[in-house]
Amino acid sequence: MSEHYYTPRPSVERDLHTIEEALRGRSFIFWTDAGVFSKKGVDYGSKLLVQTMVLSKQAKVLDVGCGYGPIGLVAAVQAEQGTVTMVDINERAIELAKRNAERNRIANVRILQSDLLAEVMDQTFDTVLTNPPIRAGKEMVHRVFEQAHHVLAPGGALWVVIQKKQGAPSAYAKLESLYSQVEEVEREKGYWIIKAVK
Repeated sequence: MSEHYYTPRPSVERDLHTIEEALRGRSFIFWTDAGVFSKKGVDYGSKLLVQTMVLSKQAKVLDVGCGYGPIGLVAAVQAEQGTVTMVDINERAIELAKRNAERNRIANVRILQSDLLAEVMDQTFDTVLTNPPIRAGKEMVHRVFEQAHHVLAPGGALWVVIQKKQGAPSAYAKLESLYSQVEEVEREKGYWIIKAVK
């Protein structure tokens, strides 16, 4: 398959269906489709990030590379008095994320098609969450880190999930070059959850 999920307009044939997932003590129904990341079920890394992330109830949150929405929608439930902006380059993912917000009755979200953070660079967030687009390459992942630093409020945190074999050590080093405080919050089955504070 020459095309991957990090593309504005997937050409792979549609395969729309629903999956059910229990995340942070709540059951979610998600529409998924061919041409989006982890279409058969929420991937282990995203689940680990969702279980580990710490958000205030009033947080202004950004989910980068939201896919069909599991991380951002769980964040919106956690930040029930805040707002979550969800961005992805993939128009099919954006369409699904909007349907999933509606399906799960989650209203405190904005869902935008955006090449990385391009559409939100003039905004400020308390927290940025990302399961970055590894298949798009290290340069792209590092751009997420740089752009997240730009949009974070002072003291704001970037939460990242990344597999050790897919570059967690180099990601950690890159984050240390940008952020004032970087820590590995969780490590499980080869996945690292890294928190970087501006």
